[in-house]
Amino acid sequence: MMKSGIVGWLAGALLALCVALPAAAQPSGKLVLYTSQPDRDAQRTVEGFRKKNPGVEVEIFRSGTTEVMSKLMAEVAAGAPRADVLLIADALSMEKLKAAGELKAYPEADVREFPPDAYDKDRTYFGTKIITTGIIVNRQATMKPKSWNDLVKPEAKGQVALPSPLYSGAAAIHMAALRGDPAIGNDYYEKLAKNGAVALRGNGAVLNAVAGGQKMYGIIVEFMALNAKAKGSPVDFVFPAEGVSIVTEPTAILRNTKNPEAARAFVDFLLSKEGQELAVSQGYFPARKDVKPPPGFPDVASLKILPVDISALEKQDEQNKKRFADLFGG
Repeated sequence: MMKSGIVGWLAGALLALCVALPAAAQPSGKLVLYTSQPDRDAQRTVEGFRKKNPGVEVEIFRSGTTEVMSKLMAEVAAGAPRADVLLIADALSMEKLKAAGELKAYPEADVREFPPDAYDKDRTYFGTKIITTGIIVNRQATMKPKSWNDLVKPEAKGQVALPSPLYSGAAAIHMAALRGDPAIGNDYYEKLAKNGAVALRGNGAVLNAVAGGQKMYGIIVEFMALNAKAKGSPVDFVFPAEGVSIVTEPTAILRNTKNPEAARAFVDFLLSKEGQELAVSQGYFPARKDVKPPPGFPDVASLKILPVDISALEKQDEQNKKRFADLFGG
């Protein structure tokens, strides 16, 4: 009788405690996202986030990484930054923001399933996927390239399109990776220009040019080419023999965020297994080790990666962009 009385008292006490403790508050209010994701992907990302956080209203500004950064830094300089959270193409831009003290660290972020090089050691930004850059080929092309150097051969003269690092963060990383590889050479972009390659604004324009047959070859991020191929576009994608450059499409919380709870929830969603599976459904390599890549994609471990020293690139980036503009126009 005494035992049952104690059990009853404990149950009542626990119930009273549960009633007394309020449920953890769900994030709410407005969240401003600045992103370089393609429009459709950005919308799907926000929809996935809002299913988990219905009380948060998300406003999106979307453009290429360079334009996103220009807008953000102009707002910072004016003392009126609007963004709460970023999701952009490359770690170089994040390093610049970190050096300027514009990022808010999130030490509690769950990165247990992420390789150490996928996120900043100080946890100010976090890679959300792996995006490689390789070669897209129209199936009507007479030459089937296997190497980056195939694009500077006479067979490819006037038939190559490439994205501009003046607009694309992935293209800026890629330029540094190719110029830094001894097998490709520091003068690779000079060779491309001499062989009649043309610079288009971004990766989407490269896809359109090659899929439409205006150009036979292009330098492009893999997901655009592989997703287009899966939908019936007359293109193939090549992971060149020398290797591919990668970007991790990192996310970060801005130092002056007006809604830190919602910003942390956004980062949590992107890093969660559910968020990574959403990225896979959009046709991206996941950054998490416990999530498989999309059908038709090679295993991440099989990729040969061209190394890039991000801290060194931060010092060389403007010089690289000036050289590119001199060769291909601004």
